[in-house]
Amino acid sequence: MLQKFRLLMAFLLFVNCHLLFAQDPLLDILEKELNREFAELKKQEIPAYFLSYRVGEQSTVDIAGSFGCLERVGHSATRQLTTMMRVGSPELDNFHEIKGANPFFSGNRPQLPIDNNEDAIRQILWQATNEQYFQAIQRLTQVKGSKAVNAPNEDKSPDFVSGTAVQYSEPVLKMSLDKASEEKLKNKVRLYSKAFAESKEIINSSVRLTIAHGRDYFVSSEGSKIVENHPHINLSVTGNVLADDGMELPLYKSYYATDLKDLPKDEKVLADINILIKTLEKLKVAPVVDPYSGPALLSGEATGVFFHEIFGHRVEASRMKSENDAQTFKNKVGQQVLNKNLSVIFDPTLTAYKGYKLSGSFDYDDEGMKGQRVNVVSKGVLTDFLTNRTPIEGFAKSNGHGRAQNGLQPVSRQSNLIVESDQLLSESELRKQFVDELKKQNLEYGFFFNAVSGGFTSTGRIQPNAFNVTPLEVYKIYSDGKPDELVRGINLVGTPLAMFSEIEAVGGELGLFTGICGAESGGVPVSSVCPMMFVKKIEIQKKQKSANTKPILDRPF
Repeated sequence: MLQKFRLLMAFLLFVNCHLLFAQDPLLDILEKELNREFAELKKQEIPAYFLSYRVGEQSTVDIAGSFGCLERVGHSATRQLTTMMRVGSPELDNFHEIKGANPFFSGNRPQLPIDNNEDAIRQILWQATNEQYFQAIQRLTQVKGSKAVNAPNEDKSPDFVSGTAVQYSEPVLKMSLDKASEEKLKNKVRLYSKAFAESKEIINSSVRLTIAHGRDYFVSSEGSKIVENHPHINLSVTGNVLADDGMELPLYKSYYATDLKDLPKDEKVLADINILIKTLEKLKVAPVVDPYSGPALLSGEATGVFFHEIFGHRVEASRMKSENDAQTFKNKVGQQVLNKNLSVIFDPTLTAYKGYKLSGSFDYDDEGMKGQRVNVVSKGVLTDFLTNRTPIEGFAKSNGHGRAQNGLQPVSRQSNLIVESDQLLSESELRKQFVDELKKQNLEYGFFFNAVSGGFTSTGRIQPNAFNVTPLEVYKIYSDGKPDELVRGINLVGTPLAMFSEIEAVGGELGLFTGICGAESGGVPVSSVCPMMFVKKIEIQKKQKSANTKPILDRPF
């Protein structure tokens, strides 16, 4: 009886998948043309051994406003094609790094018609595939020439690993936003942006609401057919003030959801804007601080940015394939790289974590591989890397982190980053440890980084392996108990290994960071959820001096 039940369920699953695929004409067109093209290309003198089509389809409503007025209402619908053509063999192909040259390339970035005109779509696929094939064989020739005259690569792993065929499809979802609903959203943008007009100190403000429905297609010569929906809604509010010395000071707040009903209520957004405005008014007259080296506290949000920029990029395996990269952690597997109480996880399978909505989520990556939870650091010890289908020595399989912006080729990238600890302190306990360390180092004050806007890091060998994180809201915390003081005009800088060794404890309230990470394969959505962090020693330097001048005239309203 159980066996019959299993057979029935398998049959129903097959029928259901077949029906879902049959309801999507674009998928059928992509599969038909790919099979036709690949059948010929694999018979050529220099044969193709892998071909895939990725199509990113997106319908977007974009509403932006400032000081109570709408600045822009835009509607768009696009389909962008990305072709991956691999010639040679998995051991050595056209994606192999050429020493001294950029290893990442994309060719053209054609747009497909948004309607399902089969002849038009197949014509574009044919043109793109033909172009990609000739580019691929030309590059393979360059690869072989480079190998003949240069020293052997340090990493002897192949250029590509095979995958199994995957059949996965989500139902076709169309973004439905009638005129009445759109008008309500416009009124929200007007309402939120008008709040900035109530402060005479605000010189510039922006409120932007983006409702986008993404649908991503992947078909490959291995037989994979994958269709996945990616709806996302982003609401961001930004205000700027100008200090008397010309320093422009921004603060922002953002909200992420996958459904309009999950956005916060108007009362919550307006309350957050009011706090943001009051902080900006204080920031305008806050003192500029001098360079400093000593203890610091980072909020959960700031910790998330820090780990993403300073740690996350150094565990992306594609970088360690390149001999131009410093490969900070490549030979540290099994070694302690962080505080023994810390674990770092990347998990694209999560859509939420402890109540926080995550934007770096997906079922399958941009190479058709299942997204997997990866425990990169366990109790301070490095155990794994984020891998795609280009392996590195010791890590021969993809864990589903091959990601790219539409039109670019995937490399290993971050997803949802989570920092966990089995010894979480309360915020008051963290602050006490922090103040005790100030006294131990005989320092009058340290710094609390409450909000940051992002940053950048160098992972190459030519330039120093340093990082620079841009703080937005920073406070001096005094060791003698004086009230915290808002300050401005600094950047958080340092070198990664030195900074990691100074992480002492974590705890307090979790913080969420969501954003678009830009790297070699373009912008991809990412999230991080992290606790507050106490660092025994950080370094700050003054920001670059601004050339802005104070307005002669007062704002007109």
